[in-house]
Amino acid sequence: MNKIKLVVGRYAAGSGGVVQDSTRPVEFEGEKLGVLKRFEGLNDTRGVTETLYKAAEGRIIVHVEQWSHWQGEPNVYTLHQVTEADLQPGGRFEDLGREAGYGRPLTLDEALSADKTADGGDLDS
Repeated sequence: MNKIKLVVGRYAAGSGGVVQDSTRPVEFEGEKLGVLKRFEGLNDTRGVTETLYKAAEGRIIVHVEQWSHWQGEPNVYTLHQVTEADLQPGGRFEDLGREAGYGRPLTLDEALSADKTADGGDLDS
């Protein structure tokens, strides 16, 4: 196991070097299991990075960083205790779970339901 060092809270850098930093350090023993980085929109100036950890005592933890490269927009760091169900299809962190090897193939019903959600109706109607 490794010592994991993270932060939670908000950090923003404004014009003229003004910084608002309400982050707090978090440390625990554990291991990193996977990382998923998503961009908001069609550029790489804003996004979300989710990192999955397993703490030494067995808890599954997700560190979420909502980040921006725009001056004055904060980076927000949060920590979440999750279950394996949160990492499965339909779970809050499904994409991260798939990236870290916790995912599973969709069932036929899940895939058909996902198709209806994506386009608003059945594929053959």
